Amino acid sequence: MRTATLTDTTLTAPALPEIRAFIVENFLLGKDSGFDNSESLLESGIIDSTGIMHVVAFLEERFGIAVDDDDMIADNLESVDRIAAFVGRKQELRNAA
Repeated sequence: MRTATLTDTTLTAPALPEIRAFIVENFLLGKDSGFDNSESLLESGIIDSTGIMHVVAFLEERFGIAVDDDDMIADNLESVDRIAAFVGRKQELRNAA
């Protein structure tokens, strides 16, 4: 079984380009500032706490995953890399069930 980890997320998380594109389109008005995928979206001011809820709604609809209250932590949603890895883990769990 192939898993996405934080050390090789760019190579193993197929959701990453879509997640980044969504963030650029919805929070940066379509202008990619060149931010790093590992950069904290909250600390950099790209997204605020309300924006995270918008991202969660996108993830649930686009990738068919359920984001539980317990999932809403920085380890899962802090950066594009972490979001992509989280989506990969949730999809694997869903597919294994």
